[in-house]
Amino acid sequence: MPMVSVIITTFNRRDFLKEAVASVLAQDYRDKEIIVVDDGSTDGTPDEVAGLPVRYVWKKNGGISSARNEGLDAARGDYIAFLDVDDLWKKRKLSIQMDEMKRTGIPLTYTDEIWIRNGERLNQKLRHRKFSGKIFERCLPLCIISPSSAVIHRSVFDAVGAFDESLPVCEDYDMWLRITARFPVTFIEKQLIIKRGGHPDQLSRAYDGMDRFRIASIVKILGSGILGPDLARKAVEELRTKCRIYAGGALKRGKKEEAEYYLGLASAYEERAVPAP
Repeated sequence: MPMVSVIITTFNRRDFLKEAVASVLAQDYRDKEIIVVDDGSTDGTPDEVAGLPVRYVWKKNGGISSARNEGLDAARGDYIAFLDVDDLWKKRKLSIQMDEMKRTGIPLTYTDEIWIRNGERLNQKLRHRKFSGKIFERCLPLCIISPSSAVIHRSVFDAVGAFDESLPVCEDYDMWLRITARFPVTFIEKQLIIKRGGHPDQLSRAYDGMDRFRIASIVKILGSGILGPDLARKAVEELRTKCRIYAGGALKRGKKEEAEYYLGLASAYEERAVPAP
């Protein structure tokens, strides 16, 4: 059985697939399997993987969460690594992370990344700064862990469950909240992945006001009962902030009822705020 299962999810991204697979095959860490989960592509993706040393799984189109979950079901390794099809790994990514995880016993590592958009390299901003340890509070404002950078022990998914298939986007934000509420993580300060963005069919372009999905994730984890008083207080503070900002944007778009809903949600959590000890 392989130690690491690498899950590459794709949907109509045939032109990226071979390069993504090649970046995994080039790893000096050998004890791995590659699973390509095709989320119902219609662009000839099966022809692209023919002859490649991968396990190919086709499924009816259901979104990124369902594709990742299909990969989790198929995976045989003790460790799970994800690679979005438009991203690439640097050559020693897996070996560096596996060495660190075996040294510390911490069940999730993630790495720094190089950002490329429309062929040009971008600098990360201060708000994208990454951290090690118990970082739930750091994950509340935005998603700081790239799925393509993470290696996760299978026991973590046994504890927190699979990706939320009701979320069309921000499913990674939701997952990192569930994980970091329970487990410490290790950030490896090396740029070991290349993230390529700016594609016209990118999911983040398909949905306006993506914070509404993050708000839903915070509401969900507050209702789960797994947060202690301090973490719950931080989550409530972030929820109220996001609700007010989102409501302001809704008002500018002329969506008064939507704005009132999120302002009402913020007010409801004013009343439910966890008192300081």
